[in-house]
Amino acid sequence: METILRKLGRTTARHPLLTIGAWVLAIVALLGVGQASGGGFVNEFRIPGSDSQRAVDLATKHFPEMGAVSADVTWRAENGTLADPDKAAAVKDVIAAFREQPDVRSADDPLAAQGTRSEDGKTALSAVQYGKPIGELTADAYKRLDKAAEDARKAGVAVEFRGQVPDLASTPETGSSEFIGVFAALVILLVAFGSVVAAGLPVLVALAGLAGGTALVLIAGAGMDIPAIAPIVAVMLGLGAGVDYALFVVTRFRQSLEQGKPKVEAVGEAMATAGHAVLFAGATVVAAILGLLLTGIPFIGGMGVAAALTVAMTLCSALTLLPAVLGLLGHRVNALRVGRRRQATGPAENGFWGRWVDRVVRRRFLFAGGSLVVLALLIVPLFSLRLGTPDDGNSPQDFTQRKAYDTVTEAFGPGSNAQLLLVAQLPDGAQSGNDAVLKRLGSALAKDGEVSSVTPAVLSQDKEVALLTVVPKHGPQDREVSDLLHRIRDDVAPDAADGTGVKVYVGGTTAFVTDLSDAVGKRLPWMVLAVLSVAAVLLIGMFRAPLMALKAALMALLSVGSSIGVLVAVFQWGWGLSLTGMDDTVPIISMVPMLLFAVLFGLSMDYEVFMLSAIKEEYDRSHDPVRALRAGLGSTALVVVAAAAIMAVVFLSFVPISDPSIKMIGVGLAIAVLVDVMIVRLILLPAVMSILGHAAWRGWGRGPQPSAAPLAAPVVAADRAEVPSDVH
Repeated sequence: METILRKLGRTTARHPLLTIGAWVLAIVALLGVGQASGGGFVNEFRIPGSDSQRAVDLATKHFPEMGAVSADVTWRAENGTLADPDKAAAVKDVIAAFREQPDVRSADDPLAAQGTRSEDGKTALSAVQYGKPIGELTADAYKRLDKAAEDARKAGVAVEFRGQVPDLASTPETGSSEFIGVFAALVILLVAFGSVVAAGLPVLVALAGLAGGTALVLIAGAGMDIPAIAPIVAVMLGLGAGVDYALFVVTRFRQSLEQGKPKVEAVGEAMATAGHAVLFAGATVVAAILGLLLTGIPFIGGMGVAAALTVAMTLCSALTLLPAVLGLLGHRVNALRVGRRRQATGPAENGFWGRWVDRVVRRRFLFAGGSLVVLALLIVPLFSLRLGTPDDGNSPQDFTQRKAYDTVTEAFGPGSNAQLLLVAQLPDGAQSGNDAVLKRLGSALAKDGEVSSVTPAVLSQDKEVALLTVVPKHGPQDREVSDLLHRIRDDVAPDAADGTGVKVYVGGTTAFVTDLSDAVGKRLPWMVLAVLSVAAVLLIGMFRAPLMALKAALMALLSVGSSIGVLVAVFQWGWGLSLTGMDDTVPIISMVPMLLFAVLFGLSMDYEVFMLSAIKEEYDRSHDPVRALRAGLGSTALVVVAAAAIMAVVFLSFVPISDPSIKMIGVGLAIAVLVDVMIVRLILLPAVMSILGHAAWRGWGRGPQPSAAPLAAPVVAADRAEVPSDVH
């Protein structure tokens, strides 16, 4: 592989303009195809085979109006009641305006006899239904509703919205997050490289890969469900990974130039060494993220595909576009110096990080034990992990969905936001028996201490399905509601329908969240096993040392566990929660641990590969495990720290986005990267490897013999500004 990458680097460096032109044309073509493909993003999720999914499918089949896209409306009189003549007239005018809007199929009158109103007459609920699928509507649909509601607001009626249509207008966007992440990365790169040109290259390469990745995600969206937050996660990962990959290649290229090699040869050398590590690390990240497909949950798999495509494009950019640009620049990569540069005074192993390794090796058991204790403390909160999904009550207080949620809670109780939909599938030809079952079911539900109310059963026109709505006493995130759901499924419904052939399924948002948590819990071990197996095979293939592969996998798991533990402490326990911009604690979103495992396992392998590649090169030369550690870490530690800092600031720059999922992913990724580098790679790794000694490298034979020195830290490279820019 080193030979192939060396040839690839030399070829692109010799024909830089052709390569760059091909990249520009490819990105333009991909963006054009992406726009023409009609691909988009969805907010409608499915859990195939789950009880809640069967309930939804049956209900929408036999009650077509239930499958319509809608906006739920809350009406609250700020003084008096909604029955006051001026307020009632304003409400009716607004309803009439709703019905005249494009694509609206119906708009319920909250003041009609069958409407839902609070006992004090101050609050009412209604719905606006649309005749088009959600994918064909835009944020303008909500904006028209909001504008029409102004007449009621002028009359003293507070009107708020929630549901699918309002969500279109509050889909999270990266906004300034990308700019903040790019700016922070540039600052760190400037400090590391001391050159504006060298610092700008990784960002340029990452943005090029990001553009291509975005186009591929759009194309993928035409053939599969890609969730609306997937592009944000993809941008987050693509930007961080792309900058990191390019950072290592540029570092190795500059070192080769410092050694006096012509620019084409320097590019080939960088690709054969750093490029080889980048290829393996990127492949591990992509494979780990694609492991999300094993969940069998379409929107989680779609998120994995979007992230994998974006990371793959940034990887291609680092391995093809970057060497072409380096070949075009040559020594001009060091142009536009910033600050004073320190002259290298000796081998990297004699520098600060080499001395740090000596200190760790001398007290290896103390450092290994201490780092494991710290990691264990970070992992402890993981054992109180509670999976769930934030609802409108966790939205920012100025969101209309949050105001609607609070209005419903105040007027009808918290359980009104956690309703359970019972769908009874009735056998043919047993109408009287079916009626008896439905009565027993309703009676048993009403006797449950957690049930606030139960609606009478409603039969479909074909009399094959009946619906009952159960309103709990607690909110959707309370454990009492989850316990009620399990009681209904395990005891209440089976007892009521015993021996009758009636099948009862429980759906609704709360049931969906519970089923999602159960599905994640069942399938996560298999995904973990698959990802670990793929990573182990790749590691063994690269280093030919099974023990090293096992060590790398265990260390990656420690990083992932620490990250999820910190998430629990922050979002469930509330430690430092206000720093994320959230008001209330929330359960950990069901898909987040699975996504974090896939992403973090892959990212932790990045640093493992970068550092072990350098350590192994020295070990293959000297067969001295301590010297290999000293030289390998001495030459890579500073670059890895810079790379981790870039990753962390990029991930944290997305935390201000309002979506709790993005906040959790951003915090989790940032913490994991910092823990992985500062504790696992710089302390635990040298301590464990020094304990293992030669045994660490025993396996199925020696790996390929590298022909170049390990990566050098960019900030200690000799200043070669005096070298003419046209030297080849």
